[in-house]
Amino acid sequence: MNIEHYIAQLLYRHQCVSVPGFGAFLTEIQSAKWVESSHSFFPPKKLISFNTNIKNNDGLLANHIANAENTSYSYAVSAIQHEVLNWKKAIEQNGVLNLKNIGELSSNTEGYVVFKPLDQHNYLPTSFGLSSFISPLIKREVIQQIETIEEKEVFHFEPEYNNRSYLKYAAIFVLGIGLMGTVGYPLYQNEMANQKTLVEKSVQKQVETKIQEATFFIQNPLPAVTLSIKETKMSYHVMAGAFREERNADKIFNRLSNLGYKAKRIPQNKHGLYPVLYGSYATFSEAEQAKKEIQEKDNPEAWLLIESL
Repeated sequence: MNIEHYIAQLLYRHQCVSVPGFGAFLTEIQSAKWVESSHSFFPPKKLISFNTNIKNNDGLLANHIANAENTSYSYAVSAIQHEVLNWKKAIEQNGVLNLKNIGELSSNTEGYVVFKPLDQHNYLPTSFGLSSFISPLIKREVIQQIETIEEKEVFHFEPEYNNRSYLKYAAIFVLGIGLMGTVGYPLYQNEMANQKTLVEKSVQKQVETKIQEATFFIQNPLPAVTLSIKETKMSYHVMAGAFREERNADKIFNRLSNLGYKAKRIPQNKHGLYPVLYGSYATFSEAEQAKKEIQEKDNPEAWLLIESL
């Protein structure tokens, strides 16, 4: 059975697709990118990586194949195991394995599996139909404007006055200003003082009226505001195991609780097993870090389950 087709379908909807006994394909969303040197624009996409340490069967791939092929879960698991054997054999003999629309797996000199993703395929559904493009460089021309100022000759006209007539009229003007200042300035001062007094009385009266009408009682107080905090979903779980006997699940649960883990019991699943987990986490990075610590300290077979419980 060609299972890479089903792996590619699951990569559109899940962050982790585990292949039992082989490894897991992980996805991470990359934002839109602009390469200044080449004037290229790239849409958001999912970056695919491969982790050989995640080899446990979380049931995601087997259930998907069983539903797509209209077959049993056990047959899907057997088909996956058979395909994994073929993959390992191809890597040992040819040194490289090409998975359609996913990438290339190869073995390095130290015997580790190296994964090279296929950049031409984008598994981010929100970027469907978007492709990269190159924008030509925009050249802007600078236009310099030089203004020419023409100097014009200025002509000055100096009128001729009769010196005697000028002095006569100037003396009469100065005398008139003096008389107006002597008589009119005291009248102007009295009028300004009267206007100032009227304005002050009007303002004082308005302030007193506002103070008498003011009240300091709230007639209709606002109702109390109740805030609700949305609980964070814990979709990543480090699994200790799944047991046929419920008493064995209780025994492991009690042991993990005594060791200080935030252990949980999950109700019996559709396969008749009683799962027990070390703890649940909000992000993949937290769960991955916790799984590594648990594998080093307590259980090398601990594995990661990604599911909203």
